[in-house]
Amino acid sequence: MTTNKNVVGKIIITTAVFSLILLICIIFGIITGSADINIKKILIGLFTNRYDITNTDIAIILKIRLPRVITAALSGAVLSLGGLIFQAMLRNPLAEPYILGVSGGSAIGAIIGIALGFSYFPGVGLTAFAGSMASVAALILINSKNSSFKKDSLILSGVILNSFFSAIIMFLISVSNSAELKGILFWLMGDFSIINMKEVKILAALIFPAFIFFFFISSKMNLLALGKNMAKSMGVNIKAVVLSMLIVSSFMVSISVACSGLLGFVGLVIPHLLRLIIGADHRILVPASILGGGAYMVLCDILARTIPSAGGEIPVGVITALIGAPLFILLLKRNPAG
Repeated sequence: MTTNKNVVGKIIITTAVFSLILLICIIFGIITGSADINIKKILIGLFTNRYDITNTDIAIILKIRLPRVITAALSGAVLSLGGLIFQAMLRNPLAEPYILGVSGGSAIGAIIGIALGFSYFPGVGLTAFAGSMASVAALILINSKNSSFKKDSLILSGVILNSFFSAIIMFLISVSNSAELKGILFWLMGDFSIINMKEVKILAALIFPAFIFFFFISSKMNLLALGKNMAKSMGVNIKAVVLSMLIVSSFMVSISVACSGLLGFVGLVIPHLLRLIIGADHRILVPASILGGGAYMVLCDILARTIPSAGGEIPVGVITALIGAPLFILLLKRNPAG
C-alpha cells in the first residue's frame, strides 16, 4: 500500500512539474514570431477579459500560432511516447518509430495521399495509417518465427525497412510534378503550419485515447522491460500485449506524421533523458514522456522559427535531427549489441 501511495505521489508531482514546463513552453511559443505581441497584455486579457491588443494580433495568435504550438506539443508527445513504447517492448534504448521504419511507412502512405489530392488532415492521416500498418505487418512477417519479437532482430529489420522506405520516398518524389514536389519536400522535413484549430481538435480527439491506453498498461510495460520470462510468470500474454502496443502506437505515430511530417529521434532523446531524471518506472514515464515530449517539440519549433534562414524558417525536422543523431551515436557506442 505504501509503495502504491509513493507511486501515485510521484505521478502527481511529475505530472504537475512537466505540465508547468509545457505551459511555459506553449506561452513562449505563442509570443515568439516575426510579429511582436506583448505577453503582458495577453495575460491581462485572459484574467480580465479586456484585451488591449489589436484584431491582427488576436488573429495571429488564434489562427496561426496557437494551432501551430498545440500541434507541435501533440506531435512531440506522440513521438516521445512512441519511443518509450518501442523501447519497453524491445528492452533497447535505441528503439523508436523513426529508426524502426514505422514513421517511414507512415510517410509513404501520406505522400501517396498528398499525390492523390487528399486533404492533409484527416484524409492524409488515413493513408499514413495504412502505410504504418503495412510497415508493422512487414516487421511482424519478417520476425514471424520470433513469437516474442526478439529485440535485436526486430531493430535490424526496422533499420532495413527504414532504408527501403527512404528509397521509395525518393522514388515517389522523383516522379511527382513540380507543384507536388515542393509541398512534399517541405512537409517531409517537418511542418506545423498546415493545420488549423478545427483539425487540431480532431488530432487531439484521435490521440488522447492512445495516451490513456498506454497509461493503463504501464504496469505491464514494466514487466515487459524485465524480460519475457518474468512477464510470462506474472500472467502477461506477451504476444497480445506487444501486438496491441504496436498497433496503437503505430496509429498515433501515423496521425502525427500526417500532420507534421517526418520528425526523427524525438522518441530517442526524451525517454532516454527522462529515465536518467526520474527512473525506469513506466507508470511515471508515460505521463512524463507525453508532457516532456510536447515541451521539447515546442522548443524545437521555436528554434526553427527564430534561427535566421534564407527560406524564412528552418524545418523542425532539421532541429530534431541535429539534436537526436549525435545522441543516437552516443547510445549506439554504449549499447553496440542492443
